[in-house]
Amino acid sequence: MILFILAILLFLIGLYGMLVKRNIIKLIIGLMIIEYAINLFFVLVGYRVGGTAPILTPDLNPNAVMVDPLPQAVVLTAIVIGLGTTALLVSFAVRIYEKYDTFDIRKIRKLRG
Repeated sequence: MILFILAILLFLIGLYGMLVKRNIIKLIIGLMIIEYAINLFFVLVGYRVGGTAPILTPDLNPNAVMVDPLPQAVVLTAIVIGLGTTALLVSFAVRIYEKYDTFDIRKIRKLRG
């Protein structure tokens, strides 16, 4: 139960970074923290105490507790998608910096118009 609370706390830290910070790089880091918190939560959902890998072998006890493999597969897919999203956001941040010479959102909004 404490691990679920820590995953939610990690999510809230990332959410704080997304809502309060005005630097584009810090916003990207906050989004990454949120992604990792969600991935951690999914892995915790599939975890079973004393569980074994879900590989069926002839010497395996039929009543053995196994770890759920579906959340692990979802997390692997989410990691790849998160990497692509992060790369896209960083490329946007580089382009914005090249154009406006700042990462501060408030200064970029003042230049509008």
